Amino acid sequence: MMIAPVRAINFIHKGENNMQTRYNKVLGKDVSLFGLGTMRMPTKVVDGKTVMDREECIRMIRHAIDSGVTYVDTAYPYHGGESEIVTGLALQDGYRERVTLTTKLPVWLVKEPADVMRLLDEQLEKLQTDHIDYYLVHALDAKKWENTKKNNVLEILQQAKAEGKIRHIGCSFHDSYTVFEEIVNYFDWELVQIQLNFLDSDYQAGEKGLALLREKGIPCSIMEPLKGGKLAFPGNDEIAALWESYPEKRSAVEWAFRYLADLEGINVILSGSSSMEQMCDTMNIFSKEDMVPGCLSEAEHELIGKVRKIYNDKMFVQCTACAYCMPCPMGVNIPEIFHWMNDGALAESYKRSREHYQQEAIPGGFDASRCVECGACESHCPQSISIREKLKEAHAVLA
Repeated sequence: MMIAPVRAINFIHKGENNMQTRYNKVLGKDVSLFGLGTMRMPTKVVDGKTVMDREECIRMIRHAIDSGVTYVDTAYPYHGGESEIVTGLALQDGYRERVTLTTKLPVWLVKEPADVMRLLDEQLEKLQTDHIDYYLVHALDAKKWENTKKNNVLEILQQAKAEGKIRHIGCSFHDSYTVFEEIVNYFDWELVQIQLNFLDSDYQAGEKGLALLREKGIPCSIMEPLKGGKLAFPGNDEIAALWESYPEKRSAVEWAFRYLADLEGINVILSGSSSMEQMCDTMNIFSKEDMVPGCLSEAEHELIGKVRKIYNDKMFVQCTACAYCMPCPMGVNIPEIFHWMNDGALAESYKRSREHYQQEAIPGGFDASRCVECGACESHCPQSISIREKLKEAHAVLA
């Protein structure tokens, strides 16, 4: 596949040694603090179906690596199963050797022990590599953890490690701190991935979970630093005014990343981008010399606390738009409906959200009235949202 050169963009290329890095003791080397996530890459519509824009995605992944990003994260379900394929294509031509590659075992598809190696082999083929650096048991919660133990997943992964198919074993996590503590103490994990941002400091594993990983010396990667993009924009005038009140002017995105850079024990902060411009803006932020633990002053912590309170007081639903709930068998676009509801709640006006819903969702056949309450979405939601109830509330407001 011929990849067009990177067009002129607003990114100051500083070379590979200027991206902020963190030492990973398991890997025995520095890894870029910014890890490129591939869950929200550019898409296009082909024959009525939304698919990854492969050429643009490959250009973005390669440009990130050329600019100093050394950690790439994908997973079996991302982009309907296409993400691993596109990541594999991007890592050809010598790029694979330049990165730590992470993907994840879809443990919910493991019905018997033999499924583990079958899925791993499928992923190796899609990624066009003979090994995965970090292989994570994906999205562990209490139910998936029981399935992991029942099917001897960890023992099989140790076998795969001995065979050289994977280098290191880890997990990603979505559940309460109590479940997190049990899982972390059960196995000698070589990396644990948790959801953390300044809204979720006390949610799921939270900062308490990060402290446990730090205490045990387990490398930690962070997902959802922008909470599915919700922290990328001020949300309302009150939040915008708070950010603007600080003497040093920073984007909402930078404030969110700085909250995490300030914390000890984080090895990688994962962030996906739906455009080259977004990704380059992120790389600029992570190339700043002061993106280090302890970078926030007391005044900055207080400011973030004020912003956090406004978000939490107004948010309709704690949805990160991960789309694990999709596709809905009845065609309901759950993330989009929740996005409109959160926008309306933050703006304290549902006028625009109602226009979207009545002009797009209802005529398009993806509004909440289509829900038959089968519950399939809730069984996959990492945030444990009562989706059926929230859809009813949303329809009552927007229809």
